[in-house]
Amino acid sequence: MKATTIGRSGIRCETVGLGTWAMGGWMWGGNDDAAALEGIRASLDAGIRFIDTAPAYGLGRAERLVGAALEGRRREDVVIATKCGLVWHTRQGTHFFDEAGMAVFRHLGRASILHEVEQSLARLKTDYIDLYFTHWQDSTTPIAETMDTLSDLKAKGTIRAIGISNASPEVLREYLKHGQIDAVQERYSLLDREIEAEIVPICQANGVSVVGYSSMALGLLSGPIPPERQFTGDDQRATDPRFSAENRARLQKFFDAIEPVRARHQCSFAQLMVAWTVAHGSVSIALCGARNPRQAAENAGAARLTLSSTDLAAIKTAAHQTLGEAL
Repeated sequence: MKATTIGRSGIRCETVGLGTWAMGGWMWGGNDDAAALEGIRASLDAGIRFIDTAPAYGLGRAERLVGAALEGRRREDVVIATKCGLVWHTRQGTHFFDEAGMAVFRHLGRASILHEVEQSLARLKTDYIDLYFTHWQDSTTPIAETMDTLSDLKAKGTIRAIGISNASPEVLREYLKHGQIDAVQERYSLLDREIEAEIVPICQANGVSVVGYSSMALGLLSGPIPPERQFTGDDQRATDPRFSAENRARLQKFFDAIEPVRARHQCSFAQLMVAWTVAHGSVSIALCGARNPRQAAENAGAARLTLSSTDLAAIKTAAHQTLGEAL
């Protein structure tokens, strides 16, 4: 598998990582814990070592699943990324959303971060975190205070590298004034390329890796979605206009157009899109969700796929001809 170094931290991992948002269940129509555990283990067995999680994914559920899946494995063989800044133990900061009857706030104050990291360490059953992201940004806390806290945790060895997520270019620049940032995590896929304008150039100029989440655009890019497929309950896709019948038909034309590339590599459409995400050059690591062993194996296959310049040109042409303004 292709590997990369996270910023200037010296931490090495593969260019495809496991994302665990869906394992938390919330906004994904529930989850099967047993299948999720097997999915994490299957990912590791297939060679994927970077696991991204967060306390907010099921109010600790995803972190607990990761901790359980890692039991019996060498800790140094796994790169764990988790996050801080979405809290339900305090009402400080700014209210963001409600989950499972709990009010969740954006808050990145010192005391809150110190509380959160201890909770995450316990759920993950580890004594250090490789990469610690601020999950969403908090307008009520000075960035200097947040960075001082994270830098102290790094100096103590509690975390090995600092990252930020869901931040504007202005916020990223402010963080960089106060210390070393090794990674940013932002939404990125063939359909979501806004960060190419400012975020990516700032990162490239400052030795910061970009970790892309939603590499398959919540499943839109994983392959044709039949019109009869329904999303129910709290599944966010049920009300997302990009999952409309009209957009699914547009995507069907796109998949038809890139079928020769998929057939040439004997891969799935999902693998092709993840490989494109890495090969395009804007992100260092593409995160892919896996809720069971089958999906884990598919993601690992994407990590081994190498696209040529001809492949990339064919995908670009197909996207512009069939998706148009969707890009």
